[in-house]
Amino acid sequence: MDKFLIVGLGNPGPEYHNTRHNAGWMVLDDFAKEQAVNFEDRRYGYIAETSLKGRKLFLLKPTTFMNLSGNAVRYWLEKENIPNERLLVVVDDLALPLGKMRLKANGSNGGHNGLGHIQQLIGQKYARLRIGIGADFQHGGQIDWVLGKFTDEEIETLAPILNTSREIIKSFCLAGVDITMNQYNKK
Repeated sequence: MDKFLIVGLGNPGPEYHNTRHNAGWMVLDDFAKEQAVNFEDRRYGYIAETSLKGRKLFLLKPTTFMNLSGNAVRYWLEKENIPNERLLVVVDDLALPLGKMRLKANGSNGGHNGLGHIQQLIGQKYARLRIGIGADFQHGGQIDWVLGKFTDEEIETLAPILNTSREIIKSFCLAGVDITMNQYNKK
């Protein structure tokens, strides 16, 4: 059975709930809800397991805090013997406007500390789903912006993104990253 690791980046703790930096966790929570699976507190993160047409999916929300996300990703890839080609990391992205998303097969970390740490430990050949959070802040206000909570209006804007993210995760596991990029990056 093919195994996949789907990682949503974020920070643990109630103070980070619904913050822009936790967009990855929000996507995984939404996917887990649709799959009717619950997260368990395990080593380096919250893990939920589900299956999809003969494939086993491990959903991981690292509890290492954003800047050490690579520790959790590397551990679960090695523990479950999952190749990097079957890793999808869902992450917030300042460079994309709120309501936009982009799937990439690999690439740079784009200045994102979570992706940067993952790259340090496993390289940059893994897929990432970037969820736009916009950059509506004054110079020097980036930390307050990413750690700020989504407004009710922003949550409404994110709703269709959560729906599409679920479809992207399924397509990534069933059809692969190239077909999924061709289908969803056009929208």
